[in-house]
Amino acid sequence: MNHQQRKRARLTAGTLAIVAAATLGASAATAAPSSSTGAGQVPAQPAAQRAAQQDGATWQETAYRGEVEVVRDGRTDRETISGAVFDDKDRDSTQDAGEPGVPGVKVSNGREVVTTDGQGRYELPVEDNMTVFVTQPRGYQVPVDEDNVAQFSYNHLPQGSPELKFGGIDPTGAVPAALNFPLAQSGLTQDPEQSCVIGGDVQTYTEQQVEFARAGVFSDLAARTDYAGCGALFIGDVVGDDLSLYPKTRELASMLNGPARFLPGNHDMDFDATEREHSTDTFRANLGPSYYSYDSGKAHVVALSTVDFPVKENARPGDYNGSIDARQLEWLREDIANTPENKVIVLAGHVPLLDFADQASQKHQIDQVKEVYEILEGREVIALGGHTHSLENLRAGDSMEGWQELFGVEELPFTHITAGAISGDWYNGRLLEGGYPEAVQRDGAMPGVLTLDIKNTEVTERFTVRGDDGSDQMSLSVNTPRYREWYEQYRTDRGEAPAFEDPLQVSRADLADTTWLTTNFWMGSTGSAVEVSIDGGEATTATRTQPLEGEGALVGAEYSDPAAVQQQLVHGGSLADRSMHLWQLELPEDLAVGEHTAEVTATDVHGREYTETLTFEVTE
Repeated sequence: MNHQQRKRARLTAGTLAIVAAATLGASAATAAPSSSTGAGQVPAQPAAQRAAQQDGATWQETAYRGEVEVVRDGRTDRETISGAVFDDKDRDSTQDAGEPGVPGVKVSNGREVVTTDGQGRYELPVEDNMTVFVTQPRGYQVPVDEDNVAQFSYNHLPQGSPELKFGGIDPTGAVPAALNFPLAQSGLTQDPEQSCVIGGDVQTYTEQQVEFARAGVFSDLAARTDYAGCGALFIGDVVGDDLSLYPKTRELASMLNGPARFLPGNHDMDFDATEREHSTDTFRANLGPSYYSYDSGKAHVVALSTVDFPVKENARPGDYNGSIDARQLEWLREDIANTPENKVIVLAGHVPLLDFADQASQKHQIDQVKEVYEILEGREVIALGGHTHSLENLRAGDSMEGWQELFGVEELPFTHITAGAISGDWYNGRLLEGGYPEAVQRDGAMPGVLTLDIKNTEVTERFTVRGDDGSDQMSLSVNTPRYREWYEQYRTDRGEAPAFEDPLQVSRADLADTTWLTTNFWMGSTGSAVEVSIDGGEATTATRTQPLEGEGALVGAEYSDPAAVQQQLVHGGSLADRSMHLWQLELPEDLAVGEHTAEVTATDVHGREYTETLTFEVTE
């Protein structure tokens, strides 16, 4: 069994254990301790969560369940919508005597942002098609429904959606007499230490794929209890074009130990809408607003809708562009202007502001990126995206040719992370014993979820591979001339190529003609380092293949991840022919015939170390 097979076996065994824990009672399960030699991979839980566990309480037992209070009186002539944000002490979703309003809370109609007065009251202009929502303040939580989906908004569309294949929004009638937003006091969101789960691209096209997601990442999250305050934010492509799968996919959130929130992606659109304003109606009816914000600890999370679907006759799923419309930009300006400067801004959207994988494509990045940078100028920010089905950890100062040519951005002003995909490479590849496909992503990373561990305003990112405890952070392989020849011969035969034989055998001729030991350090970035010791010798620093110093993406066999490509060409999927987190060390030509062991230590930008070993053989 080679290095990669051992890693796959360990991953599968971990998943089986987690699925068993979920079956026996997911809400009571706790995160497994890290078995890695790396430091800090499974962080200590925030104090409020530790206290809740010591009391024997679980999320399922203590979650604040409820809904927005809508008060009707028969009037149809209101031009404003008003109500209160209140402390729902008895948790019945109704403002009773003795339940005071909460002052200083932001409420919006998607354009204007107002702040509640001393009695928790607000008033906003009415638009014909709008979603009114509250920004959850620190120290409180909005209610969740039976599926743990956060309830903090109300759709106003008097006549309902036009005829849409997947239904859209039912008629809401006239403006309510009052629209009241209940909140419950929460030590979980007051805690200055938060763990925020970010899930990219669940993207279920079939009910079978819903079950793949259930057996994979959602079972992992059912076994974790570290995100109860900030919750889980799923940043688009919740389903794959078939919006009838929303109920089954949102039901997966019932497995969580924290609130769930969602954003629309390019596969979440009402493709038969004849007006842009109705292109996310079915999403809004099932999952919530298409953009909004909320606070947890000292983090202010801004969730953006970054997909513009240009409605037209015979529209197709591919007819979209990465963009933020003028109305949403107006809301973003007001939201940020009303956010204290001592908070860190976590800015999330489906299509990333900018990314590596599609750096030369305008469609897959945001047209208004410079306007967004201007709005956020002077703030402490981390930007998140999904969409690309790859992991990217881009840091301030990184630069790429496409960003300059398309958007006039010379270098990044703050960290941009592309969170990877829960579906991985669209559920492609061989079926593993854990009950899901291998689905190696475009950059060679495995499927999983991103977590932001936030202490006050300091953000530390970590990626957890599906079925793993957080210790699996890299993939090791060798890139030989023989591999590169096989790659060139079969690179167009994805899913049909013959297996590459003896991938860890290196001939003397291979060594003479350049062979690299390749490290795919999935969350590696500018500021990371990879060192390799062969047979216990002195460690040597490996070279990053993509420096991010203004060049374009480097593509091809030389810049590929051999371990990932060998799975993809044989079992199907994308092609990991480029990566911004790949390191190479050229193997010495004079290595003796026989078995050798390389010990690889990868150090991330936060100083955490991870170590893996790879055994390979030199032959005549």
